[in-house]
Amino acid sequence: MLNDKVILGFETSCDETAIAIMKDNKLLVNKISSQVDIHEKFGGVVPEVASRAHSEMIRNLFHTSLNEAHLELSDIDIVASTDGPGLVGSLVVGYNFAKSVAWSLDKPFLPIDHMVGHLSAPLIEHPQLDPPFLSLLVSGGHTQIVLVEEWGKYELLGSTIDDAAGEAFDKLSRYCGFGFPGGPAIQRISEGGDESKIPLPRPRPKGEFDYSFSGLKTAAIYYLNDLKKEDEVSRKDFAASYQEAIVDSLMGVFIKAVKETNVPTISGGGGVMANKRLREKLSTFAENESKNIYVPSPALSTDNAAMIAMVGFLKYQNSDFSSLEKGAEARFKF
Repeated sequence: MLNDKVILGFETSCDETAIAIMKDNKLLVNKISSQVDIHEKFGGVVPEVASRAHSEMIRNLFHTSLNEAHLELSDIDIVASTDGPGLVGSLVVGYNFAKSVAWSLDKPFLPIDHMVGHLSAPLIEHPQLDPPFLSLLVSGGHTQIVLVEEWGKYELLGSTIDDAAGEAFDKLSRYCGFGFPGGPAIQRISEGGDESKIPLPRPRPKGEFDYSFSGLKTAAIYYLNDLKKEDEVSRKDFAASYQEAIVDSLMGVFIKAVKETNVPTISGGGGVMANKRLREKLSTFAENESKNIYVPSPALSTDNAAMIAMVGFLKYQNSDFSSLEKGAEARFKF
């Protein structure tokens, strides 16, 4: 029976070393070792530094995870790992470690698409989530609207043509010296600020459900550069206005997609889904339109291995296994 299976999940696509263990579709362990302190001084993730940190951390995190789950290595039935997209140097650390575990145990190995992981993350806390539904995926590297017709059948309706929403947060935060990662830093500074204080654009590219954030970021920088010395703009107002412009842009296109597809349920995932303002606007929209809404908690919105294990269960149900010869892929392949 599937519910008796113990699945081990690995996620190392960027700067989080993450391992999770699930049994009976319940999360036993969800360990994450963050590299934020390492990369903060650079204002962003340095690929070589990230891969080295994964290599140094993964073995200890693996044994800690087994101990906290009160399991032996022999108790593992299925092994799953992110195979892309992401930083290739980071990906191969977790991916090859996971393959070695599967090989040593002679157990099924399941490569998992990182974005499908974010797409499936709400299932961990909301098992009632059932297709069809529309999902807004917003992470550091991707901004997408995905129609889930059934589990395993996904249609990409739109995506960003330049910067992702997470990049827009990170790049402006780095320019202003707000901190890294940019999303949490700008949200923190924006508390109590006037989101309507500074007029910033809400870019609309030609694609019906596509996004663009590069122009918004540039407009914000030009605004700062054009300020005269006697002008005063509080950090709170500027951060709140910039955050509001990003959230408005995300919601505007997503609302259009929801109304045109007429799905009964909406969802979301990715690190930017942890943003408080975005969650508020999604919830308000769902309530006003009488839509079901299932989004992961902030802890499961950011990169984690629980979502990888969750997809592993879905793929195992369909006997969707993979050869150990398959390698990781840095590029998007959704």
